[in-house]
Amino acid sequence: MKKILLIFTLFITVSLTAGAQLDSIVPTRFVTSSTSVGVGHVNILDTYLSPLNYNGTEVRYINEKMHLTNMMHGNVSAQRLLQVNVSYSSNPTEDNNAFAGLVNFAYALHYQFHVNDNLKFLVGPAAEMNLGFVYNLNNGNNPASAKLYANLSASGMAIYKFNIGHKQWIARYQLCLPMIGLMFSPHYGESYYEIFTLHHNSNLVHFTTYANQPSERQMVTLDIPVSNIKLRLSYVCDIQQSHIDNIKTHTWSNLFMIGLVRDFYVLSPGVHQHLSERYKAY
Repeated sequence: MKKILLIFTLFITVSLTAGAQLDSIVPTRFVTSSTSVGVGHVNILDTYLSPLNYNGTEVRYINEKMHLTNMMHGNVSAQRLLQVNVSYSSNPTEDNNAFAGLVNFAYALHYQFHVNDNLKFLVGPAAEMNLGFVYNLNNGNNPASAKLYANLSASGMAIYKFNIGHKQWIARYQLCLPMIGLMFSPHYGESYYEIFTLHHNSNLVHFTTYANQPSERQMVTLDIPVSNIKLRLSYVCDIQQSHIDNIKTHTWSNLFMIGLVRDFYVLSPGVHQHLSERYKAY
């Protein structure tokens, strides 16, 4: 009898403790994380290397994390977005090829405007850092062009939740426009040998606006519940352009991607716990 009472007491204690933990859930610790990979078409122009457009295939990896913050009474969410892409392309006559790659990291803060339980709009600033290259296989003196630029951008997002059957689907559209920034760019005809060996390194960092860097990143995602996981289908339109010191560049990417989404609650650094759908911040 004593053992039964002891087990019953332990059961009640654990239940009350679990209930107290759920009541003390901190929304800022709930994270929506996704990882996607995809492939698509890319068009590259860099007149520092060649006056011709190069067309080819791009492969891209995206990792995204979103969570609420304590700012403005919990109405501001944070987004961390890491994108890595590599591409291989050819000129119109197919007698020269180019490798290219870019790493983009963006951190955005969005104020959330809730229209209703299913629809919300997010607007806010984003800080972006980009590092990459274009390597032309058959060029002699100037075979490569470095890409290094940072931007303060305007970011907007629309998120719509809807049900099919008893499952919740989530559709999203996001647009990011660089407003001001800094970009590394050599002078037209100036080699990297002159820059780094002969130290002809004046006026290499340029102030950018949407006028000389008319770029945009658009992303459409659809999160589909499949059994106990969430499948993400995405379309990415990434338009990166610049016109500085008589050098025109652009990288136009159109990709379809597939990935997985998971929601978890961060109990402590490095410790995650999966919780129910009602605690979602995304």
